[in-house]
Amino acid sequence: MESIVGFIGFGLIGGSIARGLKRSCPDIRIMAYMRTRSKLEQAFKEGVVDEILDGVDERLSSCTMIFLCTPVEYNASYLSSLKPLIRPGTIITDVGSTKTSIHQAVSALSMGSFFIGGHPMAGSEKTGYENSTDHLLENAYYMITPSPESTDEQIGRLVAVAEALGSIPKVISYQEHDMAVAAISHLPHIVASSLVNLVHDSDSQDGIMKQIAAGGFKDITRIASASPEMWEQICMTNTPNISDMLKRYIHSLEQVLEALQAGDSQAVYRLFEDSRSYRNSISDISRGAIEPEYAFSVDIVDEVGSISTLSVILAAKGISIKNIGINHNREHGEGALRISFYDEASMEAAWKQLTHYKYELMKI
Repeated sequence: MESIVGFIGFGLIGGSIARGLKRSCPDIRIMAYMRTRSKLEQAFKEGVVDEILDGVDERLSSCTMIFLCTPVEYNASYLSSLKPLIRPGTIITDVGSTKTSIHQAVSALSMGSFFIGGHPMAGSEKTGYENSTDHLLENAYYMITPSPESTDEQIGRLVAVAEALGSIPKVISYQEHDMAVAAISHLPHIVASSLVNLVHDSDSQDGIMKQIAAGGFKDITRIASASPEMWEQICMTNTPNISDMLKRYIHSLEQVLEALQAGDSQAVYRLFEDSRSYRNSISDISRGAIEPEYAFSVDIVDEVGSISTLSVILAAKGISIKNIGINHNREHGEGALRISFYDEASMEAAWKQLTHYKYELMKI
């Protein structure tokens, strides 16, 4: 395991990587720099950071691995500052969700023998070091994109780091990575946001669409609540791949429109049949960039004390509830009550406990 690790940027992902490394290898030494020094001081008090840096300086030359954890468009700007500081054997990696721009910057600076791209596909609706955990990256894919000059030994070292964090490393080219995330992550955010705006612009004056929005609409638009700043940056750094996928998607929608207008019921049927078949082949265990939601619904009678009784049953077993609310739209068969939990273990324990008390539950 790497002995001295440096961080430039220390938010949710950087902080979680550092915490995970400290958990798996307590003797590792971590130094970090970020503009908000108070966050680093908090990390130092908690024993996550061993040395606070005032900037990109010669102290980073002692690191065997350096993580660039700033926003995507800033990561590349630190490469030229690092170039005179790094020594043979040092690996520079990043955690950005797009890889082409930084690989191009690495190539322009002739730093390919030091750089391997990285993208931990995990996150949270909350940001900042204060929300980092030592298990955020567990069971999440950790995409690794080597440079043409990367050696098997270097790749193996980053794979070992990903495994130490409990992640699932996958080594692919940066070109394939950016095309894949354009399809499964970036385009869905555009679609979700566009759909939300469509409903907003099409709603009646009394807001009936917003009032009854639930079920499928809320499920497929949940990601529209993500940071506008972050997604603007992502779209601007993966524009060619997103544009290609968006053109394909627009074409598929035009085909659906033609089928509907022509009354082609078989084409409409095939749309749902093919999508259902492929969707059902995808694992429900989230290993992607969006934090999984650990939740299920409960069929419960709307009467005084019913929610309190359920809460007591779970509290008696020490099960913490993250959120609880009423499903006002249950067109897909959901129970009247929706309960979410902080982690999968809590959800499974709650499911077992409520099943014991004969509650009717439904997975979401």
